[in-house]
Amino acid sequence: MSSYRIISSDNHITEPPDLWISRAEPKFKDRVPQVMDVDGSEQWVCGGKAYGGVGGGSGEIGFRFEDPGSMGMKLGGELRKGGWIPEEHVKDLDIDGVDISIIYPTIGSLLYNVPDSLLMDSICRTYNDWTGEFCGAFPKRLKGIAMLNVDDVGVGVKELERAHKMGFSGAMIPCYPPEDRLYDQPMYDPLWAAAQDLGMPLGLHISSNRNDSEFGTLENYRPTFICNADYWPRMSLSDLIFGGVFARYPGLQVGSVEHELSWAPHFLDRMDYTYTQRSGDWMAERRFKGDMLPSDYFHSNVFLGFQEDGPGVRDRHIIGVDNLQWGSDYPHSEGTFPRSRQIIEEVLADCTEEEKEKIAGGNAARVYHLD
Repeated sequence: MSSYRIISSDNHITEPPDLWISRAEPKFKDRVPQVMDVDGSEQWVCGGKAYGGVGGGSGEIGFRFEDPGSMGMKLGGELRKGGWIPEEHVKDLDIDGVDISIIYPTIGSLLYNVPDSLLMDSICRTYNDWTGEFCGAFPKRLKGIAMLNVDDVGVGVKELERAHKMGFSGAMIPCYPPEDRLYDQPMYDPLWAAAQDLGMPLGLHISSNRNDSEFGTLENYRPTFICNADYWPRMSLSDLIFGGVFARYPGLQVGSVEHELSWAPHFLDRMDYTYTQRSGDWMAERRFKGDMLPSDYFHSNVFLGFQEDGPGVRDRHIIGVDNLQWGSDYPHSEGTFPRSRQIIEEVLADCTEEEKEKIAGGNAARVYHLD
């Protein structure tokens, strides 16, 4: 088996049941997310809405390899302690052959559906405080991704700056913002400038749309959403590219996380076709300097996180080998633990050794500025 470095670009923590209650800012103490009994099961609840179980799909990790047909019945099973105990997380990295863990929230992603902006700001700050402490226990192995609410861009920028000082390696913003605040609007320029100047990549993680009742709560979370979730990062990345964001901020890195890869070749083709073949004032206002195409900005400024997308890896030269980052999704039930190295070797079997090294860890090390 190859000896290249393995960096999981998409790991998670399991938020402790008392996370927001125990650290609540005084004016929000009665409104923060908390665990409550909902029809006989413990669920995260905020504002009267249930957002998911305490484990957030982390029960019985690895069971998919034992009895995949029964995995759906095991989601409420025993949780892996590495989700909230940093020492156990690092032990599991060693078991799995993974060198560095880049850590996103679990229930925190779904909480982007909380409509109150000030409460959402507080939710992000509390999460970042706890996760900063978690990663600080092993700063060379555990790299946190901060939660940002960008309803008020100035508040989001301040939290990004605070997260950078705390040692976070990047941040996440809503995968898709409200329709009246799309990412091609100038109001976000201070955020793009700060992320570029601080060297903080921004992730568009699955399940983190802002105020979208279609799937933001437990009762609306459907398989249809899961298998079509790549629609949302395509929309946001298109707005970033056609809005000239990467032309203005060439050092900015934005990634689609946990949406896999296979959609990307068609997406690139359609963007370039739209740019070169479509006419009208709406496109004339969005011309790039020189002979740059939308796909060029994608290749220079966008990264894609994936787990086991064989067709996407097959099309890696269209997507861009340098744009791909593998992630295990630990400690979630559908993740690759404890067989990550085996699965990496299988999904990257047709790649050269140089390509394997980049996809399995090198690209993430470059984008996240890891030693």
